[in-house]
Amino acid sequence: MNITPELYDQMSKNASPKTNSRVNVATAFCVGGLICVIGEIIRTLLESYISDTTTAALWTSIILISLSSIFTGLGWYEKIAKHAGAGTLVPITGFSNAISSSAIEAKSEGAILGVGTKIFTIAGPVILYGCTASVIYGIIYYIIM
Repeated sequence: MNITPELYDQMSKNASPKTNSRVNVATAFCVGGLICVIGEIIRTLLESYISDTTTAALWTSIILISLSSIFTGLGWYEKIAKHAGAGTLVPITGFSNAISSSAIEAKSEGAILGVGTKIFTIAGPVILYGCTASVIYGIIYYIIM
């Protein structure tokens, strides 16, 4: 059977699941917002016990990273992400999930050749391009100012 590109495109469209972008965007927005609200609740509670706002913010980050790693290890983060989509990519929890899932996946290959070499497989490009972009923006800002 000779399949033309047009026929292949049509077959691909027929086989692909239909997505509702409005619902997906709204769900991602709500879940991402909920994660942020949880972070704010944690920060507010910590500020009532810790007078230093910087320390409270630091502990909030540590708690969110830890919860995300624990949820990833228990398989809960994947279940949430399945329904929430991009809403779970809120920077700090999504980054923690990316690193934790890579580490869990590479665990069977050993600590050095597995986890040590593959822990930043997903997060590495984010770090690389984020740092590169910040340097470029810094240079532009320095030149302009």
